[in-house]
Amino acid sequence: MLRTAWRWFADFRRTRPFWGGLWMVLGGWAIMSLTFAPIAVVAGAGFGGVAGYLLGGGLMLFGLAVWVNPALRHVMGVLGCAFAIASLVGSNLGGFLVGMLLGILGGAMVFGWGPKKERAVAVEESEEDAPVDGPEDVERVAA
Repeated sequence: MLRTAWRWFADFRRTRPFWGGLWMVLGGWAIMSLTFAPIAVVAGAGFGGVAGYLLGGGLMLFGLAVWVNPALRHVMGVLGCAFAIASLVGSNLGGFLVGMLLGILGGAMVFGWGPKKERAVAVEESEEDAPVDGPEDVERVAA
């Protein structure tokens, strides 16, 4: 059972921008975790109090979205980088720079990820079935 679960996770990880999404989620958590406060304090602080929840939560959402739908990688990568950079001024220096740097790293990794290309199966033609293209091939067929 453990082997089956690990195999599923390995297949999941290889078909999605897993590491970029993980860095975005961790960056969003670092930004959001520094703004945890009672709701009265957050509401009283205005945008400065809510920005940590919006930017950090958005960054976490983008990281999870690329795991669910890898086709959104370009949009989520750009938005992730934008939210991480906006957190520098909007939320405690971007989670004291840690959350911002993790978000930028994750967004760049997500944007740059591409699905693994299928390997072309080489079909070897036999000598008899090979087409005759030039004079050297005529000599090969005549021999």
